[in-house]
Amino acid sequence: MGAMADDTRRNPDGECDGAAMLAAFRAAAFSLPGYLWTAGPDGRVNWMCDSLRACLAGGGEAGEDWGGLVHPADRQRITRLWAEALTKGGIYEAECRMRSASGEYFWHLIHATALHEPGGGIAGWIGSNANIHARKLAEREAGRARSRIWALSRVFMLIFDNEWKIRQANPALQRAMGWRPDEIEGRDLLSFVHPEDAERARETLQRIARKEVVEGFECRVSTKSGAYRVMDWEIVPDGGLNQAVGRDLTEQHEARRELERTWALSPVLKFVLRPDGGIITVNPAWSKSLGWSEPETLGRSIYEFIAAKDIPAMRARLRQEQGPAATLGLTMLTRQGEERDITWTSIFDGGLLYGFGRDVTAERRAAAAAAAASAERERVWTSTNDLMTTMEVDGRLRAVNPAWTRLLGHAESDLLGARALSFVVPEDRGRVMAAIRALSQGEAMRNLECRMIDQAGRRPLISWSADPQDGYIYMVGRDVSAQREAEEQLRQAQKMEAVGQLTGGIAHDFNNFLQGIKGSLELLSKRLARGETSGLERFISIAAEAADRAAALTHRLLAFSRRQPLNPKPVEVNPLIASIEMLLQRTLGEHSELRLELQEDLWRVLCDPNQLENALLNLAINARDAMPEGGRLSIRTGNVTFGKAAPGGLAPGEYVCIDVTDTGVGMDADTLAKVFEPFFTTKPVGLGTGLGLSMIYGFARQSNGHVEIDSAPGRGATVRLYLPRHDGEPEEELAEEEEAAAHDETPGSETVLVVEDEPLVRGLIVETLTGLGYTALEAAGGPAGLEILQSRQRIDLLITDVGLPGLNGRQIAEAARLRRPGLKILFMTGYAETVVIGEGRLEPGMDLMPKPFTMEALAARVRQILAGRA
Repeated sequence: MGAMADDTRRNPDGECDGAAMLAAFRAAAFSLPGYLWTAGPDGRVNWMCDSLRACLAGGGEAGEDWGGLVHPADRQRITRLWAEALTKGGIYEAECRMRSASGEYFWHLIHATALHEPGGGIAGWIGSNANIHARKLAEREAGRARSRIWALSRVFMLIFDNEWKIRQANPALQRAMGWRPDEIEGRDLLSFVHPEDAERARETLQRIARKEVVEGFECRVSTKSGAYRVMDWEIVPDGGLNQAVGRDLTEQHEARRELERTWALSPVLKFVLRPDGGIITVNPAWSKSLGWSEPETLGRSIYEFIAAKDIPAMRARLRQEQGPAATLGLTMLTRQGEERDITWTSIFDGGLLYGFGRDVTAERRAAAAAAAASAERERVWTSTNDLMTTMEVDGRLRAVNPAWTRLLGHAESDLLGARALSFVVPEDRGRVMAAIRALSQGEAMRNLECRMIDQAGRRPLISWSADPQDGYIYMVGRDVSAQREAEEQLRQAQKMEAVGQLTGGIAHDFNNFLQGIKGSLELLSKRLARGETSGLERFISIAAEAADRAAALTHRLLAFSRRQPLNPKPVEVNPLIASIEMLLQRTLGEHSELRLELQEDLWRVLCDPNQLENALLNLAINARDAMPEGGRLSIRTGNVTFGKAAPGGLAPGEYVCIDVTDTGVGMDADTLAKVFEPFFTTKPVGLGTGLGLSMIYGFARQSNGHVEIDSAPGRGATVRLYLPRHDGEPEEELAEEEEAAAHDETPGSETVLVVEDEPLVRGLIVETLTGLGYTALEAAGGPAGLEILQSRQRIDLLITDVGLPGLNGRQIAEAARLRRPGLKILFMTGYAETVVIGEGRLEPGMDLMPKPFTMEALAARVRQILAGRA
């Protein structure tokens, strides 16, 4: 090109002559290296050097359209660029593949410059080709390497534009974050950044927009699953694009956080010391255990925190300056002036001492306490008067304390290995054997009393408690002989006091009733003696009322003693309460409210329904008297189930609870302790017998139930009556039949035997039966009655008192039924003994009538029995 410049000619106006330049270029081309060529104004090649012609296919003849020599994949681009150059008349440069004489394609760098005519038109083109095939192959291989790096690298690579839109992300980023390429590309870069890191990310992107290179930018980037990964980015601006390379630091951050958590949360005390004992760092456990904060600790000497007696040991450890880990126990001083026992494990590393301490203060104190407790137990084992033993599950004594020898006189050598039963009196061995079996099955035992055999021939009563544990039975026994004797003496004294109180109350009330009866009879006798017959009914009524009140008193006494005659039946409690609701309301009066809360599906109970009604009526009367200004009485029912902790010694099982609560004045503790005592009352003299609650108590216990009271002054009282559940069906009502029988005046023709040792009672019964048309036979006692029963005399009904001297009523009945199996029997009694009613129910064909009774009631009952309706 330099030779061409020297030979250039100018026209008279000073402009270059393009044609002359082309001629000069061609003349000089033979002396220039490379592939040179010229073309006309239309772009057609009109000359090329020999070396270029030799390298192109077909010789590259002058005037040939080079488009046919260009690789088809490059042809369109080259044609477009050449056309633009022809139009503009500037410089043309392009890379393309051209077919060689061998038919292969080689890369050429084509450069051409337009030569202009004086008038401005294009005179032609001069150009050159350079073979860049080797460079292009190298570039292609480098591109493939970059692609492999892009695809296979575990480093994250990202390309985004200046508008923060993601153009491309390498597969490593896609694999780690879970996003597909189409879910990443085109999205705003900030949409993947954690909201808390977004502001810092925005500031960083603004720096990149100012063409700054960013290194070490960390932020959290969201994965497709919604989690975040911590990324460290290096970002380099590159024209209109930005190249970002990132590393995933999530695991490193987690490890660092875990290390920080371990340091911060570990209960182990940690320190780092210089060789002179200066403290470099401590963890929070140091402050938590010793009370010294980190600022109060750092920079100070470790010796300031160690008790004086242990400082030499710490100095010796620091002087070692190297060696294996060592354990050292030190007494450390707390900020509060206390001492803590710390066991340190320490090791040297890099000239520093690293210590790891465990606070063993509690352990050492517990060990000391355990030793003291063991010594205390040993003193108790040796000095106590209670019998202590460790026993095998088969009942053999494994260890005994000295009290066995002191109390029972047996030497320890005679006791060890022997069976415990051999030291129990024969009468109690059955109960003890059953208890040992239960203990061997894991059940604890409390307060089992049995009599033991001692060397002196005494039989002390021992109360045992035992627990099975770890394959052995541990037992403690206390001699309660003197205690039980004192309790028995106390019970006798209390019993005599109660009998005195009871007899005094009975005498007082019965004297009043007898006064009414005797006075009425006396006046009646005087009137009759004077022949006055008018107005006598009043005295008869007074005497009858007094007798009825006396009968009611005896029933209350029998109820308290649990010896009243009951007629238990399956009872539906809710309907029974509903049936007496009006009566209860009238009893309370108009100023008090009655509220019933009856549980649905209430269980059935077995009791005497009349006695249950009486109990509820008595409670209503007590509530009325406790609420003189009015109030509310609530009666609730419910089903309850008790386990071993049943109230009042009830057996575990299912019960119906009748809860009666008033809003009255309540009772104090002293009153509550006496409420079930007979004749105890808080009412004024003459306004109460003091037998209402005692009757309820006796009824509940006789029905295998329980009653309890909860009260306090000013907050009313609650009475809970528990009756056991009964699964039987309710009996059919016979009220109508009984009422009809009660009005049946039809005379009888049957034969009735009356056995009664009281002549007055026997005479009244015989006279009543004879008056009704029955044949009445009588006997004054059991043997006489049994003699009649064993005869051939016709007998349709036996009426017998229970409490006969010699043979009682039940014995007579059993003997009679051996001879007369279908004989009907009516017992009379002032109380019901178990010999009469057995387990609470009479045998078929038997009936019971409590004394006292009216002759009319007796007649009705006899008619029912003989008619088969009883």
